[in-house]
Amino acid sequence: MNIWLYILVSAGVSYLIRATPLVLIRREITNRTIRSFLYYVPYVTLSVMTFPAIVEATQSPIAGMLALVAGAVLAWMGQSLFTVSVACCAVVLLSELILL
Repeated sequence: MNIWLYILVSAGVSYLIRATPLVLIRREITNRTIRSFLYYVPYVTLSVMTFPAIVEATQSPIAGMLALVAGAVLAWMGQSLFTVSVACCAVVLLSELILL
């Protein structure tokens, strides 16, 4: 019986979180600060979920950090996603071979 109560409460909370802004905000948001905040929320959420996984996915956190730095540098230089991912995999492979 408790499992159904947990599921019901979780569903209610999820619904309220999603429905409340739709009910309370009826017009377009014109405040620049709020618009900027809402614009960056998906990027921050993705970063918060991705960065720990990058570091913890390898046998050594150092290899993950090296791959993260290499990927960030290549992405900053405008390389394609395929190039960045292949380079990160190569950095992890080489650093794992050297560190082990």
